Amino acid sequence: MIEWFTWVEVGAALLAGLLCVALGLAGRMPGDLSVGATLAVELLLIAQLVITIVAPFVGNHPTGSLLEFYIYLVAALLIPPIAVVWALLQRDRWSTVILGVASLAIAVMAYRMHIIWTVQIA
Repeated sequence: MIEWFTWVEVGAALLAGLLCVALGLAGRMPGDLSVGATLAVELLLIAQLVITIVAPFVGNHPTGSLLEFYIYLVAALLIPPIAVVWALLQRDRWSTVILGVASLAIAVMAYRMHIIWTVQIA
């Protein structure tokens, strides 16, 4: 993994999560801003997938369990689309909060993926 990309991903997910939670608690229904922020997090996760497929071929091998890493990554890739579908089907302020919680979960998962890739010894 690329360390700076991990921090960009974690920071973007935190910002999107806090934005969506704040919008939801302010009573706003899911809209372009909240759904767009969540989809931006998804785009970063797709870029993360591409990076982690290419990384071993250029000498950046994981030190932790590759299976555990990819389980985290696949789960993280599924969370934002599920949250967006939920938000669009049940359009109320709590759906916007759910978008925020999903993005905050992605921030934690991205950091954990970084730890699995760089710190642990398998």
